[in-house]
Amino acid sequence: MEQSGAQTASMPRLEGLAEIVQNYSAPGTNLFRGGRVRTIAAGHYTVSGLSQHVRLGEFVAHQSATGVHMGEVVRVEPDLVYVCPIEPGEPIGVDDMVLRQGEFRLAPDASWCGRTISSLCRPIDGKGSLTHGTVERSITSLPPPSMTRSRVDKPFRTGVKAIDIFAPLCYGQRLGIFAGSGVGKSTLLSMLAKADAFDKVVITLVGERGREVREFIEDTLGDNMAKSVVVVTTSDESPMLRKMAPLVGMTIAEHFRDQGDNVLFIADSVTRFAHAIREVAIAAGEPPVARGYPASVFTEMPRLLERAGPGLEGSGTITAIISILVDGDNHNDPIADSTRGILDGHIVLDRALADEGRYPPINPLSSISRLARKAWTPDQEKLVSRLKSLIHNYEETKDLRLIGGYRPGTDPDLDMAVKQVPVVYDVIKQSPGDRMVIDAYTELANALRASLSGGNQAAANAKRGA
Repeated sequence: MEQSGAQTASMPRLEGLAEIVQNYSAPGTNLFRGGRVRTIAAGHYTVSGLSQHVRLGEFVAHQSATGVHMGEVVRVEPDLVYVCPIEPGEPIGVDDMVLRQGEFRLAPDASWCGRTISSLCRPIDGKGSLTHGTVERSITSLPPPSMTRSRVDKPFRTGVKAIDIFAPLCYGQRLGIFAGSGVGKSTLLSMLAKADAFDKVVITLVGERGREVREFIEDTLGDNMAKSVVVVTTSDESPMLRKMAPLVGMTIAEHFRDQGDNVLFIADSVTRFAHAIREVAIAAGEPPVARGYPASVFTEMPRLLERAGPGLEGSGTITAIISILVDGDNHNDPIADSTRGILDGHIVLDRALADEGRYPPINPLSSISRLARKAWTPDQEKLVSRLKSLIHNYEETKDLRLIGGYRPGTDPDLDMAVKQVPVVYDVIKQSPGDRMVIDAYTELANALRASLSGGNQAAANAKRGA
């Protein structure tokens, strides 16, 4: 990696730190400050001698018996610094040397497209080392000032019919996919990752099942992998690595955005990101405040999500699509409720729809895009409003129709709902292997027109027979 000023040690690469540790001397050095391990506990260790030289969130390098390892400062006291190790299973001994390293920084490059990397920006795809760019970025950078950001007003098509009709999106929008476990979040994300509307795609898999990583990359992305960067942490890795993965992915997306690209940022899932923050915070002694979550979780979440969106005037955009695991199918759990208030829309996946075999199991009545009016034409907005009314009427009378209480001709709106809603459901069914539809409205209109003409023909035949 290219050096930046006096900072000659690049954070993602630790190969040169052993020599720094061996040649370490305190007098006369301003960048590298050293301390010693004093106590060791599950999830963290303490260091003396660094309290005056480090800040919260900075990184340190720990010289152990097996080499140099990294840790993040999670608590600073007058005489002790609390450090969470980055890598799992790190051997730590009392009196080991620890050096200050500053912020974790990386230098993304266009050559990273097509690569799969870890949270420490190390390649894990067996394709050789990464070429680093000329500009280093902190993984905890701030979003652009709100009054200097471009406006969000240009729509695009995802190719997923249910979303394009009922919750259309715009470049720079932030959308959440809310669902319980096993309902289809990752499958829907894989469909959205195939969208052709973007110049670059950055995908962050947080705490993913290890066996699914290659399946996602090789089967799902396919040709789109050439313009994608995938940041992977598996469920067995440390909470620090799981916490860093979305931050690293967002930093890479910001690099492409500042180059003028329209970037799709996908994170699966932000809930695991929150769980990682919780583990680190509780290990540092922070008390839980909401169903086991400490306050820092609700501080870190908006810091990450606000970095997505449009950039400065003249630059590109980051469209963020993130998944949120709804614990126990409770859509009002703290993480889901907090995230929903930050995002620009939410897609709700319904377990009952999945049980019926309707995929993707998107509930059109509960799913909202706050920027839909920028994507709809006036006629499309009227059509969707009418469809939602019919779907609501259809679902509300489901029990009545099952017990035989519905009689055709008594309620024209219900008659229309009974005829057309099943057609709408058939149109928005879609599996990952289906072709991506560019104009979902045309397909829907053709299907509704065919159902109406078929109904009129049947009525005419019945009349002639009578």
